[in-house]
Amino acid sequence: MRRTARELADAIDAMLEGDGALEVTGVAAPERAASRDLIYVDSAKHAERAAASAALCVIAGEGLGLADKTVLRVAHPKLAFAQAAALLLDRTPISSGIHPTAVVAPLARVAESASIGPYAVIGEDAHVGAGTQIGAHCVIGAGCWIGENCRIHPRVTLYHHVRIGDRVEIHSGAVIGADGFGYAFGEGKHWKFPQAGIVEIGDDVEIGANTTIDRGSLDDTRIAEGVKLDNLVHIGHNCQIGAHSVVAAQVGFSGSCTVGKNVVIGGQAGFGERCDLEDGAVIGGQSGVLGGKTIRSGQTVWGTPARALEKFKEQYAFYGRLPELAARIKILEAKLGGR
Repeated sequence: MRRTARELADAIDAMLEGDGALEVTGVAAPERAASRDLIYVDSAKHAERAAASAALCVIAGEGLGLADKTVLRVAHPKLAFAQAAALLLDRTPISSGIHPTAVVAPLARVAESASIGPYAVIGEDAHVGAGTQIGAHCVIGAGCWIGENCRIHPRVTLYHHVRIGDRVEIHSGAVIGADGFGYAFGEGKHWKFPQAGIVEIGDDVEIGANTTIDRGSLDDTRIAEGVKLDNLVHIGHNCQIGAHSVVAAQVGFSGSCTVGKNVVIGGQAGFGERCDLEDGAVIGGQSGVLGGKTIRSGQTVWGTPARALEKFKEQYAFYGRLPELAARIKILEAKLGGR
């Protein structure tokens, strides 16, 4: 989609330096950019890359000189670049219209502007909002509610009575609303504990490929607005994920964990049952948070068991020295034993 530099500057609240009539048609890395592509530079060490680029329009921070370029000057170049890219890039449609092979139950309610792809199945009493696109081979269970302008990629499965807000994107292979892993042991076997709750997904959530979100047992599982889940994330029953939190790939939550707002979780971190992560907490990759543990607001933790980053660094420094320290201990033991 074509935009002038002036239009982009107005849209991202940037100060324009240069040719406001310059047309911009796409985005690219500096080395791959053509003259009409938009690039960005967020630090002085990358200024040479931007200067050497064929791109004529650059988003840059304060104090970065870029001769012969039209510059959109902002405080946060990466954020502004993402905002500009949303205006320049057309998203590939997932589906268009209702495909003849789609199976739509008689009592399902599908908005006229919604699209259903090949071999998708829409269950009884399901609601699909305006502008929502549902890809091939998706299964939308009975009683599901899907809001407006959602993008549900191929082979997504929503079990019954899942509720999805507006502008939600769900990538291929995700399964939402499966039963949680809950059992009571007695009389020599495991008895299935009721999984009678639902899953609620807020507005503007993005859910990665092959991610699974279990339904609640006696409560509900809730993902608040603006949450971003990477691929292969597992969220157990009754978990509550707060607004605008970010969870990287292969993270696993046991049941009934609570995550506050604006929490950042690194890849492959694991959480025992009933963990509580307060607002703004940061969990390093591959950390293990024990069941019932509370991570305080604004705290950064790392390691297994997870502990304050400063403590983790102090202890980790000794790990690499263990062979040396063990050898010294053996020498001391030999000397003491010879007395």
